[in-house]
Amino acid sequence: MDRPLIILLLCLLPVGAAPPESYIPALKTTLNGNILNFWLSKSIDKTHGGYKIRFGPNGEDQGDGPKALVTQSRTVWLFARAARAGYGDRKQLLAAADHGYRFMLAKMWNQKHGGFAWSVDAAGDTKTQPKIHLYGQSFALYAISEYALASGRRDVLDFAVKYFNLLEQKAHDKQFGGYIEFFNEDWSPGDGPSYMSAPGDYKLMNTHLHLMEAMTTFYRASKLPLARTRLIELMSIESNAVVRKSITACTDQYRRDWTPVLEGNAARVSYGHDLENIWLLADAADAAGLPVAPYLDFFRENFAYSMKYGWDPKDGGFWYWGWFRQPASGRFKSWWVQSEALVSALMMYKLTRDPQYLDVFEKTWRFIDGHHIDRVNGEWWESVDEGLRQSGNKAHAWKGGYHNGRAMIEAISLIESFGASK
Repeated sequence: MDRPLIILLLCLLPVGAAPPESYIPALKTTLNGNILNFWLSKSIDKTHGGYKIRFGPNGEDQGDGPKALVTQSRTVWLFARAARAGYGDRKQLLAAADHGYRFMLAKMWNQKHGGFAWSVDAAGDTKTQPKIHLYGQSFALYAISEYALASGRRDVLDFAVKYFNLLEQKAHDKQFGGYIEFFNEDWSPGDGPSYMSAPGDYKLMNTHLHLMEAMTTFYRASKLPLARTRLIELMSIESNAVVRKSITACTDQYRRDWTPVLEGNAARVSYGHDLENIWLLADAADAAGLPVAPYLDFFRENFAYSMKYGWDPKDGGFWYWGWFRQPASGRFKSWWVQSEALVSALMMYKLTRDPQYLDVFEKTWRFIDGHHIDRVNGEWWESVDEGLRQSGNKAHAWKGGYHNGRAMIEAISLIESFGASK
């Protein structure tokens, strides 16, 4: 980097802050040595196929158990994305991604009706939760699209296109926009409550957030005009329908026509999802070839809400959730929330050059570095409480290497882009 550029960047930083590029070595070491090494060495199930996703607090193998679509897909994605980004041994990473991709198609795909089961047993012989939820389908589309990009395999891309067309036919809501989420195996309306702890006919901000993420990668892989149309539709939902305008924060539960459900636990804000939504919207705009400037006012106000109610000024990092306009009630720090905060803060700094966002990045990374990363056993601690006590398993049906692995890849890419965008 040229010396005048370094001086200019330093002038934009808070007093005492390190230049952004100084964090890259630690981020790369964490990605390669702490995250990828853990998953490559432990997760490949050579007996049954797919991935083992049951590891205790010290990374100990907890034996066979059900294999969930969400974490099987996310692990395919992690290996494929790391390969495409140029980390580790490309051949090894693509082989690891293919291992999971083949298990998903052979054991989780419904050969008669299409769509992936929510979970199967360890060997994939029994679909333990056979119904279809678009949250799980979103990660399958995301993983397969990323694997197509990373590998360059036409057959994988062809399957992704076939899968997109199935979701378009069965789940896209042409009347109200977005996607109907919960179905039986034959794509009839799902019976009972969904796998996402909500009524089966509800739409969720969380599901549509990850559908937007998946559509971003699918459009980059396929360049299908209809995929871009759906991506823009999802961007509209994630920047408008799910936003409570009076507080500029998002809520999760909606009726089919996007009427918000605000009773009970639905009347609260997930800081991690709001921060994640910011950078995923910016990335979606980039993929769609749209300017991000019209979103900046929303981004600033939404980030400010999470800072006001969810930020920990003492130790850094963000709490889990809070009621409207009240200090956080879920006062623990999850590995995935800190991961999303890192990327969101760097994206906001890139878009605005406001040093407050770089300060949030620095303090959040300091918290992660000191309290979430397990340098003895690998991977990250799931949760850290107010007393800085660490807890949780290293891997389970909802915890893989996706959030923190993605955060390292995206954070490095964003920091490297700062100089290029000057």
